[in-house]
Formats: sequence, C-alpha cells, structure tokens
Amino acid sequence: MAKKTTQKYKERFYNYLSNDIGIDLGTANTLVYLRGHGIVVNEPSVVAVNQKTGRVVAVGSAAKDMLGRTPGHIVAVRPLVDGVISDFEVTEEMISYLVKRAETHSKKMLGPRVVVGVPSGVTNVEIRAVRDATKNAGAREVFIVEEPMAGAIGIRLPIHEPVGSMVIDIGGGTTDIAVISLGGIVRSKNLKIAGDKLNNDIISYIRNEFKILIGEKTAEHIKMAIGQVVPKEPLETTVRGRDLITGLPREVVITDSDIREAMAQSIETLVDAAKEVLETTPPEILSDVMHRGIYLVGGGALIKGLDTLISESLRIPVHIADDPLTAIARGTGIILEDLEKYAEVLIQNEDELPTH
Repeated sequence: MAKKTTQKYKERFYNYLSNDIGIDLGTANTLVYLRGHGIVVNEPSVVAVNQKTGRVVAVGSAAKDMLGRTPGHIVAVRPLVDGVISDFEVTEEMISYLVKRAETHSKKMLGPRVVVGVPSGVTNVEIRAVRDATKNAGAREVFIVEEPMAGAIGIRLPIHEPVGSMVIDIGGGTTDIAVISLGGIVRSKNLKIAGDKLNNDIISYIRNEFKILIGEKTAEHIKMAIGQVVPKEPLETTVRGRDLITGLPREVVITDSDIREAMAQSIETLVDAAKEVLETTPPEILSDVMHRGIYLVGGGALIKGLDTLISESLRIPVHIADDPLTAIARGTGIILEDLEKYAEVLIQNEDELPTH
C-alpha cells in the first residue's frame, strides 16, 4: 500500500516537471497528442533536407509543399516507408521538431514521456530504431504500442474485456488488421497495401490508359475527390499532367469508374487479407466480431464506399470510427492518462522496463 502511495506521489511530481506526449508515427502523417491539450500537431511525415549542408530545411506541411518542386540540392524525403523508419537521422530530426512544437503549448523542465504507435508485426530491430530515435529526440521515457491496439483504445472499444473486437487500420504505408480480446492481439496481419499503394495504382493506370504522367500529390487529390469503390453517383475531375508522347502538358477528364478500376486489385487484396484473419480467428471471438462488427480507423477509412464493400464481402457490419484519422493519436493519449492500466498492451523492452 505504502509503495503504491509513493508511486502516486512520484507520478504527480513527474507530471509537474515533464509532459506526456503520444505520437502516431505514420508514413503519410504524424500526429502528436499532448496530455491536457489533446492533438496539438498534425503534419505530413515529410522532411526537406539541404544536401550541400546536410541541414533540415523544413518539416511537415512546409516540406510536403516542396515535394516534386525542389532544386537539385534540396531533397524532400519521407523518412518512414511502410510505417517503418528508413532514414534514422531524418526521422530523429522530425520527431525532435514535432516534440518541440508540441511542447510550445506547455513548457516543462524534464524531457517528456512518450507513447509511440508502430504497425503490428514490426521486428525488434525496427522497434529499437523507433525507441532510439525518440530517445535521441529528447524523450525521458519511451513506450511503444501497436497501432491497431492504440486505434481500438482511441475509439473506446472494450479491449480489456473477454469480448472480441476487430479493427482495420488503413494508413498511408500499411494496413493493420487485428482481432483484439482481453488486452491482447489474438490474430493480426500487416500488409503494404494502403493509401500510398492506391496513389501509385492511380498513377500507373493514368500513365497506361491515358499516356499522361502525374505526380503523387495529384493522385492523392484524385483519390479523395472521386475515388469510390462502390459505384454510387457518377463523379469526374480534370487531371493535368505531362503527355508521354509529345512531352507537353495535357489535361484529360477522369471518372470514378477509372479510379475504381485502378484501385480494384489492391482493394481486393485488402478484403482477402481481412478474410484470412477471420478464417483463423477462434470461433467464440468470431461470433463477437459478427455481432459487434468491424471498425475502420486511419485515413483510408475515408475512401468512399469501402465500408460497404468490406461489409458485403465478409457479411459482417462495418463501422467507420468517428474522426478515423486521429483514432491512434487519441489512443496514445488515453494510454498516457493511465499507464498502469494499459501496461500490458505496451511492447516491453527487456532492458528498459518502466521506472514508475
């Protein structure tokens, strides 16, 4: 009892001296949650680097605006590929910048405690890279949680109860499909089909069908504007790009059926992966999922008609979470509110167990 009281005082003391920060480290966007303030940063995961000096020129939105528009010596890079660190130093710079941005809302003496979301099924080496990059960016303590678990916590699913919940987190680089019960992931699958892959599908389709070359930002815009995986109302948009035959600018009109065809194979793979997870799920949990439905989180949940398609294919109700883009960041925030309660959902590091 005395030990618990001491722990509580220690906790309170640390809260006065340092911030608690949750980071949803995504391939496309990184969101930062500051305890007591909510989500304070929502920036694209892009960093612009000056190759002559090796210095970081811009981070986030400012760097994303430079994608495809930089002079030779400035390179706009995405330091995370498929939700995993591909450029350690640049990721460290990005985390450091985002943590500083978050801490402008509340200055404290000590470095923050940070909870970071990572895709399910990442290797120990990848987890260590995230932990080290966050530590080097100034964090006092780092806790790692799998993104589908953070998403489930963020949308207030009863993860501690003996009830099966299924979450599909469709991000920029990866899609995480997970069945959760009693504070653990029972079955999961991670696939590299997500927002970025769909953008590339659209780029390839327009190049092959219309002989026009478009960039990533244009593909993203088309996907959001007229992408719908179940035909509803006819939609169309004008696309400008470079004609591959003449080399000159040209514009064409693209319809929703073009985009549906472009994304069809990837969407089918995603639905098949969800089927695979369900096929190996224990029957008791499967009946819970059939009764309670599947929850979609992440930016990909906003693709028009995706919930309908998954529901029709799997014959299970599908719910899009409220504000699916921020679900994981909100989950890291809820974990920070009560680290003791959520200790079992965190990925523990053998040599660095929580000190309080």
